[in-house]
Amino acid sequence: MKYDYLVVGHGLAGAILTCFLEKAGKTVLVLDARKENSASRVAAGLINPVAGKRFAKSWQVDAFLPAATAFYQEMEARYQTDLFFRKPILKLFSSPEEQNNWMGKSTDAAWDGYIETTHLQLPASEYVHQELGGLLIQKGGYVALRTFLDAREADLRSRGRYRQEAFDMSQLELLPDGVRYGELEAGKIIFCEGAQAVQNPFFSWLPFSLNKGEILDINVPDFEASYIYNKAVYVVPLGQYHYRVGATYNWRNLAEELTPEAREELASKTQDILKKPFAVTKQYVGTRPAVRDRKPLIGVHPAYGQVGVFNGMGSKGVLMAPLLAQQFISFLEQSTPLWPEVSIARYLSLYLASTSTT
Repeated sequence: MKYDYLVVGHGLAGAILTCFLEKAGKTVLVLDARKENSASRVAAGLINPVAGKRFAKSWQVDAFLPAATAFYQEMEARYQTDLFFRKPILKLFSSPEEQNNWMGKSTDAAWDGYIETTHLQLPASEYVHQELGGLLIQKGGYVALRTFLDAREADLRSRGRYRQEAFDMSQLELLPDGVRYGELEAGKIIFCEGAQAVQNPFFSWLPFSLNKGEILDINVPDFEASYIYNKAVYVVPLGQYHYRVGATYNWRNLAEELTPEAREELASKTQDILKKPFAVTKQYVGTRPAVRDRKPLIGVHPAYGQVGVFNGMGSKGVLMAPLLAQQFISFLEQSTPLWPEVSIARYLSLYLASTSTT
């Protein structure tokens, strides 16, 4: 059978891209090795309109957030399960300097609709260190990524559109009007491999900056938080006194092994937020397909138009991927230009340099 698209990888990027390809009426087959500790499967799935320690508004959040909300609501209706949990985020100040930094930005109209309240002081709590106050951020929450990926995989399997297998590059043949992979043919192949992309010969020239992350699941007896807390780490309430805490960033050691150092770091930073004792119930590790400039990598190969990439979503993938998937399909099918910030064309010089040395 000939498909319109082969999609390699079924993490967050591959799963969302496949949804929109099928919605556009395209025939798709997914090839996926199903790595249990992929970055998508261990991530907390946060949606946060505020970026980092600089109190900056997340890039293009005004465009990304409505598309993401509509997509996850559609997936909840399709699979009859809760996926998108809306929760305000209480970003706690860690010092008077942080308070001053925020107050200098708080009058900007760009924050309208995102910051509900600025608390320069909060009442003492028996559960949380919040005396220095913080920002109450609206339109935050998290997506149950493992639940979404499992539901989507089961759907594809039931229709014969998912194969659990490692992709063998030696079997890929480029044709004048598409690709052949073993007995399969398709008009295009799109790689959504996450961190594995650094080993892909078509896209090894792209400037991935992989980093390993570890997170914890904890139990805090008798404490059900109304917020997602954020101060150096996030503490996400999952219900029934369970929380997810993260995350570490390690660019030097990418071995996907749980480390006591990460556990200690996360536990220490959690103690800076929570006053109550907690028990660590599980620790996870995964490798993020981050990019040097912290923007995704989307497009088709400069020399092979039938080979594409949709990757590099990083920690904002839950927010960005639904809209970017739609834009990518418009690019593939109608030649609608991609945003230059995400197009791999921005790194064409790296590709040209790589070909000049071979």
